[in-house]
Amino acid sequence: MKPKAKVPFDPHIFLAKVGAGRTIADYRKNQKVFSQGDPADAIFFIQSGKVKLTVISKQGKEAVVGIVGTDDFFGEGCLAGQPLRMATATAMSSCAIVRLEKQGTIKVLHDEPTFSELFLAHLLARNIRLEEDLVDQLFNSSEKRLARVLLLLANFGKEGKPEPVIAKISQETLAEIIGTTRSRVSYFMNKFRKLGLIDYNGGLQVHSSLLNIILHD
Repeated sequence: MKPKAKVPFDPHIFLAKVGAGRTIADYRKNQKVFSQGDPADAIFFIQSGKVKLTVISKQGKEAVVGIVGTDDFFGEGCLAGQPLRMATATAMSSCAIVRLEKQGTIKVLHDEPTFSELFLAHLLARNIRLEEDLVDQLFNSSEKRLARVLLLLANFGKEGKPEPVIAKISQETLAEIIGTTRSRVSYFMNKFRKLGLIDYNGGLQVHSSLLNIILHD
């Protein structure tokens, strides 16, 4: 009797199911996944929803340092020896999130090349995004930075179909992300709406024409 052929490892199936060292949990809007200063003992993968990453300074000032969404990993600093969380992760909408224990993740990265390729692609995309964020902060106006953030939240520029209607996000949060005041965000949001670049219809609807704000000199 021939032994059964080994089923090829599929990282997408692996990330869709509970298993050894893997749990899946639902988070409600504004629920914390982990807090700054918590032990860094796992990484996370978002099956659905969006999560914001915030840092609080010693003076108590809070800043949004990143927003991650469906099919993104976060909390991966633990794999590089980070002992404590450097940021707080909070659900921006209803989320389904996979928690992968550190040691189990290291093992699957070592044993399964297809998972390693997926994870490496994520790290490279994250690095590119960070470089783009830095250029954006250094050279673009707050108006252009706001337009870019709204397009990113709607997944324009990512693989797959954009999601033009995005979860409700406060103007305070948008101001923290782009480094300006809430009043400036309010001014630009009203301008975008009057120009027909965004709409408020049961949620914030972002149109691809918003790209014109970024491309316009």
